[in-house]
Amino acid sequence: MKTLKGAAVLAFIGTLLVAALLVYDFVFTVLNVIRGLTPAVTVFSSLIYAFGALSVTVFFYIFQKQQS
Repeated sequence: MKTLKGAAVLAFIGTLLVAALLVYDFVFTVLNVIRGLTPAVTVFSSLIYAFGALSVTVFFYIFQKQQS
């Protein structure tokens, strides 16, 4: 994979996995706040991490589609 498209595909797969993990963490943070196990302020930082990872994932998806 010496091409830019190959690198874009690998970056997309990596960020997709990280985004899935951070969204999973966000959901469980929200559930823990509802149960009263963690403070509500933790939802905000978890949301920022999940949104950032999803934004980068969308960027790499569009970037690798344009490299055809």
